Amino acid sequence: MNKEYIYLGKIVNTHGIKGELRLISNFEKKALVFKPDFPIYIGKNKIPETINSYRHHKNFDMITLKNYNNINDVLKYKNELVYFQKADLNLSSDDYLLEELINLSIYEEQEFLGKITNIVYTKGQTLLEITYTQKYYIPYVSEYIKQVDMTSQKVMVANVKGLIL
Repeated sequence: MNKEYIYLGKIVNTHGIKGELRLISNFEKKALVFKPDFPIYIGKNKIPETINSYRHHKNFDMITLKNYNNINDVLKYKNELVYFQKADLNLSSDDYLLEELINLSIYEEQEFLGKITNIVYTKGQTLLEITYTQKYYIPYVSEYIKQVDMTSQKVMVANVKGLIL
């Protein structure tokens, strides 16, 4: 069985003495992941853990893990990356994650405009980084993104010529 791990965020610190962890995450579908009994995988060895509780605090996502209720038990996870398995999301066949857009081709009408090489999260919006003869960015909003076809590996866009310098 091929396990596809998706990056969720980074544990940047602990919070309090009862084992709460402070994460930084830009993941766009947080409500599907940050919930009790959801499995996550921590660190480069993908240690399996289960979320016990979640809350949002300032700019952080705060979680506790099942079977941990002491800061000393979770200190080992400080500065570790957190992942989950895509299959655990139970997405519909026409739904996708932004990370899955990387390497898809961008077209406006029939013209090839490049490939998506990265997803950039800013405070204001999410940007698709496109590379062709040069690098440029397209905001991930319906004004520009008209259709995503995962089967043909294409993203159809409109009104982006002015974004290409």
